[in-house]
Amino acid sequence: MKRVLVALSAAVSSLLVAGAAFAAEGEAAVSGDGRGWAIFGVMLGMGLATFGGSLGQGKAAAAALEGIARNPGAGAKVMTPMIIGLALIESLVLYSWVISFLLLGKI
Repeated sequence: MKRVLVALSAAVSSLLVAGAAFAAEGEAAVSGDGRGWAIFGVMLGMGLATFGGSLGQGKAAAAALEGIARNPGAGAKVMTPMIIGLALIESLVLYSWVISFLLLGKI
């Protein structure tokens, strides 16, 4: 139950942070041209990408550290693939960030 609460609070907080970053001003926020839904979609996409990336990085680091704890001699062999994996996970989050900004430019 505690894990579900932590996951839910992380998802909600990441969505709120993304919403503050893309807050619309003035008249554009109340116009009925559908821009609000597009901005909501960008916020949702960034929040989910951030949440998923952080979960993936946490699991990858935990598995690598557990492997090193079981066999300390294999630390160097485990560390390099873990860093490469973390970089690839982070690149997916950055791709979603770039795509979100490109979508905001089209709105």
